[in-house]
Amino acid sequence: MVATNLKGETMELMEKRTAIESEMNAIIERLTQPGGPGLTGNLVDAEGFPRAGIDIPVVRAERRRLSELRNDHQQITNKINENIQVLHSARHAPKSSIAKEPGDGSGLDNNTTVNATASSHDDASMYSAGDMDADVIVSRPFAIVDEIAENSPAAEDGLQLGDQIVKFGDVVAGDSLLQRLASVAQTNQGRAVAVTAVRQGTMINLTVTPRTWNGRGLLGCHFRLL
Repeated sequence: MVATNLKGETMELMEKRTAIESEMNAIIERLTQPGGPGLTGNLVDAEGFPRAGIDIPVVRAERRRLSELRNDHQQITNKINENIQVLHSARHAPKSSIAKEPGDGSGLDNNTTVNATASSHDDASMYSAGDMDADVIVSRPFAIVDEIAENSPAAEDGLQLGDQIVKFGDVVAGDSLLQRLASVAQTNQGRAVAVTAVRQGTMINLTVTPRTWNGRGLLGCHFRLL
């Protein structure tokens, strides 16, 4: 009964997280459209006057809402990962043992490997109700694409605003992420880099080729760490 209730709770959390991601992506798209204020750009000009064509109260409200959604998304992701670990422990525990309840200290590490099967997915957001009964690899996105320039290498190769990066080359969640991402881009200039990302709750695989272009950097996008 405990496992069944926990499975249902986890599925509801996944649905809620997908809805949050959709709202986040919509806000990001509005703020970063051509001529838009961006996610962190100044709302006044050099002389202190409001920028033309920008509704400052609306932009501030959208930025505040985006910050709230990001916090909610992180909390839900942590709870999903915790629930999956508890479900896995209950599945493999001796029948005489008692399944642990969430919050008993058995939290899931960000990159814990749990005897994966060939049909396993790489992110908790991909699991269906049936997947909850299988052994899985639990891995979480470590960055989100929150800015992307038009006609940039990242845009031309298929990255989109709101994409959550699970793997970029050989970089996965861990320490010194920004330095590692920059190193992969620099050492692979002109060569395709494999990218795994979550887009609207779906795991996707694509390749991005770091290269010089008319704008800044080799990719023309910004990764915000989660």
